[in-house]
Amino acid sequence: MRKDIKEAIAILKKQGIKPNYTALGKRYGCDYRTVKRYYEQDPDDEKVKRKRPSKLDPYRQMIEEKAMIPATAKSIYEFIKKQGYEGKYTIVKDYCKSLKIEKQKAVTIRYETFPGLQGQVDWKESMRLISKHGEVFEINVFLMILGYSRYKYIELTLNRNQDTLFQAMVNGFRYYGGVPKEILFDNMKTVVDHSRSAYGQAVINSRFYEFSKDMGFEVIACRAFRPETKGKVENLAKSIERLRVYNHEFECLEELDEIVREFNEELNHTISQATKETPQSRFQKEKEYLNSLPNKDILESFNTLPVTRKVSKESMIVYNKSKYSVSPKYVGKTVEISVESQILRIYYNKELIKTHEISHKAYHYHREDMAQILKLEVFPFKSDTEIERYIDQSLAIYDQL
Repeated sequence: MRKDIKEAIAILKKQGIKPNYTALGKRYGCDYRTVKRYYEQDPDDEKVKRKRPSKLDPYRQMIEEKAMIPATAKSIYEFIKKQGYEGKYTIVKDYCKSLKIEKQKAVTIRYETFPGLQGQVDWKESMRLISKHGEVFEINVFLMILGYSRYKYIELTLNRNQDTLFQAMVNGFRYYGGVPKEILFDNMKTVVDHSRSAYGQAVINSRFYEFSKDMGFEVIACRAFRPETKGKVENLAKSIERLRVYNHEFECLEELDEIVREFNEELNHTISQATKETPQSRFQKEKEYLNSLPNKDILESFNTLPVTRKVSKESMIVYNKSKYSVSPKYVGKTVEISVESQILRIYYNKELIKTHEISHKAYHYHREDMAQILKLEVFPFKSDTEIERYIDQSLAIYDQL
């Protein structure tokens, strides 16, 4: 029982004044609904209801304050037990229910930033998508968005470890052609060792701190369970749900990766409800205010993850929407690729197994790969001459695609 509030209400009632619940709540450090309850309570009712002292009486104020957080009745019960409460849980549960304190929704104001000032980063985690062949892929989508323009960078990844985060962020900075002055994160374990809360600041992971200094941005950790503080990237995460329409519509992981890239471009050319402009058009102004990219050596030092591809049933891999052949003995295996001077190199277990000249053609076959494929039992060729003739015809057609 808050005697101070009760006495203040009694004085106002005598004077015939209806109180300002919000103002009194601020004065006495409680919710306005608590003040309202005291005002609407009939003093005679209290005498009837409380004929004898309750074990709960010394803890009512404490319960009210904890319920305001809000905290569950069970957690409040466990807390006041440590303070000496000896009653039953059901009494605490019923009292919490009688308070009818709803979770108070904070009034939020759209948080806008100057060009080049802030970016926000998060993940869309563990999406399950299914290929045309029924193969299930569990993917993550890295999300980065610039605060002023809403210009977005998204990337498909297979995990969310720190090296993957570094590489995705570097890819994003290259996509932007610069680095925002600060980046807002939630309390992901790859960024902070200890989360920010109402009682203390976040402790930034030392390796991530060094990364931020190399890249030239300040790390801002938002408070846990406050998604509205990074609302722009939260809205982007909701947009990623639109990728689910591609269930049973893609051939392989590489094609899904291309779908994600195309979706990124679509988002950047779609008018924002907040700005009434496309992110692409606003980015033309914002990019001038971004910090410059670090030098090439620093950027490359964080590109430590190999680029991999899975060899399809066609005995091909996909790179930039084009297909490149390997020997059929690698079907179903994961290979690594590297690109330099328009030459695509394909490795298996660190051994170079094929090189291709990169072009915009849809299909890139080596004759020996096609010959090995056609010699399999599923193809009804009777002689090597027949196979060679078929290869000549096919390669001529592919050159026109």
